[in-house]
Amino acid sequence: MDPMITILLIAVLAIIVLSVFFSFFPVMLWISAIASGVRIGIITLVAMRLRRVTPSRIVNPLIKATKAGLGLNINQLESHFLAGGNVDRVVNALIAAQRANIPLEFERAAAIDLAGRDVLQAVQMSVNPRVIETPIVSAVAKDGIEVKVRARVTVRANIDRLVGGAGEETIIARVGEGIVSTNGSSNSHKDVLENPDLISRTVLSKGLDAGTAFEILSIDIADVDVGKNIGAFLQTEQAEADKRIAQAKAEERRAMAVAQEQEMKARVVEMRARVVESESQVPLAMSEALRSGKIGVMDYMNLKNIEADTQMRNTLGKPAEGSNSNDQGDSKNGR
Repeated sequence: MDPMITILLIAVLAIIVLSVFFSFFPVMLWISAIASGVRIGIITLVAMRLRRVTPSRIVNPLIKATKAGLGLNINQLESHFLAGGNVDRVVNALIAAQRANIPLEFERAAAIDLAGRDVLQAVQMSVNPRVIETPIVSAVAKDGIEVKVRARVTVRANIDRLVGGAGEETIIARVGEGIVSTNGSSNSHKDVLENPDLISRTVLSKGLDAGTAFEILSIDIADVDVGKNIGAFLQTEQAEADKRIAQAKAEERRAMAVAQEQEMKARVVEMRARVVESESQVPLAMSEALRSGKIGVMDYMNLKNIEADTQMRNTLGKPAEGSNSNDQGDSKNGR
């Protein structure tokens, strides 16, 4: 075999062996830990590999904790890592709390981190309070005028209530409720415009930070604007609704009157039919009277003569058709 190929094979094999060795035996990480004053054995690092733990994620935070004088051990960090926590963030939070003279233990910080909250951000908010700006909250005073308020809430993280405490959404909702109740209890919108601090005092007196992960330091009213005249708008809508109801009732009464009129017309027709029916019974009664001998032929003839005379008189008493127009024409010709 060619010596050159043999040397290449040996070099490749050596590289593979060294890669496998250093992957299981993080020598450089071990040297860094020893140089930083962290006493940890190479076997412990290999055991981390076997437990599916990345040694660098444990050793590097442990080096920072040791340099900061926190007094943590590798078992605490490894157990937190296996539980799914962020070891580096917890150590940074502990260091920041120590520098700010905030009492915070590792178990408390680990519990906050496992609860899904950013423990480092919480420590930073304890040192540097955060300002939460609420959206524009609309409320209506007793005089019916809408008032739009936007507030800024200065909060500080309460580390003792981070686990199980409500978040920023609850703070914003409670402040909005306080703004609505304060404006709604005001007799006039001018009272709110003249004294915006009335909202701040009312909201702060309610203890809105109870059960939350924050401590409210102050509530400042950033902006107060006058909106619509809601009272007048509601009155207009009510008047329009009353008008529609009155129109509907009037239409109902008109429909009932029309129906009653039609009913009366039907009754008139019915009564006329009864009259015609009654008149049709007269000839029958006359013929029955003639047959029974209750009246004679001369009596019947006298009745007919009276009817004919009456009809003639009625005809003579009526004005002839077109008589007015003929008289006017004659008068015009006479002129």
